[in-house]
This record gives sequence, C-alpha cells and structure tokens, in this order.
Amino acid sequence: MRLACADNTFRLLEPWESVLDLIRLLELDGVDVCLMGNRSHIRPEAVRDDIPAAAARISKGLERRELAVSDLFVIPWTDFQTLAPNHPAAAERARSRMLFEGMLELAIRIGAPGLTMLPGVDWEAERHEDSFQRSVDELGWRAERTRAAGLRLSIEPHLGSIAQAPDEARRLCQQTPDLELTLDYSHFVYQGYAQGAIETLVPHARHFHARGARKGRMQATLRDSVIDFERMVDVMRETGYGGDIGLEYLWIDWEHLNDCDTVSETILLRDRLLAKLRGERWSYPASAA
Repeated sequence: MRLACADNTFRLLEPWESVLDLIRLLELDGVDVCLMGNRSHIRPEAVRDDIPAAAARISKGLERRELAVSDLFVIPWTDFQTLAPNHPAAAERARSRMLFEGMLELAIRIGAPGLTMLPGVDWEAERHEDSFQRSVDELGWRAERTRAAGLRLSIEPHLGSIAQAPDEARRLCQQTPDLELTLDYSHFVYQGYAQGAIETLVPHARHFHARGARKGRMQATLRDSVIDFERMVDVMRETGYGGDIGLEYLWIDWEHLNDCDTVSETILLRDRLLAKLRGERWSYPASAA
C-alpha cells in the first residue's frame, strides 16, 4: 500500500505546484487531486470548458515531481445540494451528469485509477427511501460508464449524506453494481460509531482517506484520536485491499477542521502508518508529548 496526500491538505499554499513540492518533501508517493467548487486550487467550474489543458497542467506537475495520482476527488460546490446526483430536479441532475462526464474525462487523461464523488443527500418533503433510490439509479449510471472507461467509481459516505450510516453506505454499494467506497473512518467516528461497525465497509473500499478523529470531532490531532490505525491496516490486509491510503488532514471552516496543524499531523500519521506497514513499532514522539 502506498501513502498519498490530498492536495487540499495545504489549501493556503499557492500555487498548486507548490503543494506538490511540499508533498514530495514529505516523501509521500501519491496525490489525491481534489477539485472542489469555489474552494480548491484547481476548481471544476474553472476547468470544465478546457479539460485537456487542465489535464496537461496536472500531469506535468505530478510527473516533474515523480508523484503518482492516487485518486481524483470531485465535490461540485460548497454545499451538498448543488449538483447532487440525486437532486429532485431533472434539470439539475442533467447538469450534474455533465460535470461527471467532464471529470471522468479528466480522470482518464491524468491516469487516475478512479474517481471519487459524493452520494447525494436526503431531501426535505420526501422519504429517505425515495432520495436513496434516486442515488442508486444515478450512481449506477455513472459507475457503469466509469467501468466501461477502465476506471472505478467510488463515493465518500460523508456526514450529512444519504449514506452517513454504515448500514446505508453498505446498502448503497449492494444495490448499485460497480459502485465502491472511498472510506474515511472519521465521518463515522464523529457520530459515535464503533470501529467494528465501520470495518464492515472495508470490503467495499476502493480508496481510503485517513486522519485522526473522535466522537464529536471529525478531525482531531493524532494524540486525541480514537482510531486504531494499526487495526485498520490489519483489516485492509485481511480483506485484500490493494489501493492507496490518502492522508487527508484539512484546513476548512467546517466542523472545526481548521483546528489542526495539517503539516505536523500529516507527518505524525505518515510515520505511524509507515511503521505499521513495515512491521515496526510506533510511539508518539516524546518531543511532541
């Protein structure tokens, strides 16, 4: 398993190529390239009219630093409703499909192994099952096209989504052929789910996000985190997981995700995961205690 880092971890660093320089200095192997509406370095609304140019920039930046692309992660906008795949309005779903098609082309051009998107949300004035089944239908259409292109599609079952409970995330995969998960324990730990309940989703995982978390805090320092990352790696190995682990400490004004030093926490989690992957013992550095 390779360790990668989300370029969105260092959002304050400009330009985007400088973020790649930092990820290279951290001696990580790959990058989760994040396109997030109205906030990321490279934004979906800015590149959708010239996908080849965006792909050329991304590929050039990665190749010059000998970094692999571990994933392409796309969030349409700063809220979860805009361009949601299960939007009740057919016209909005059509616009969402257009965005998906452009991002799939981008993923192909940069050599990404897969594409991560969001699963949709519950909509007021309708039953959960109606919102859920619309996600199944739309994500099934996307997964089929992604697989036909030689890539894999996954959704992140995030807090506030149609699949924020482990059982619903698993059911979504079971009912949607070719759909997989980009699994981030923190969204479930925040809600108070035990690690054992989250581990039932590992067989459905195509990609992983990793950061510290505890109940009520979606992002926590590694010292305060309750996630057993060594056990996480053991379960990944037991289930035959063959993808990367993307370190994903963030600095955004949502759910206190701007309370951590993303550089230091990324280094600490990197060292802890590398120690486990190498069969070595890790302990929290005395100088940081």
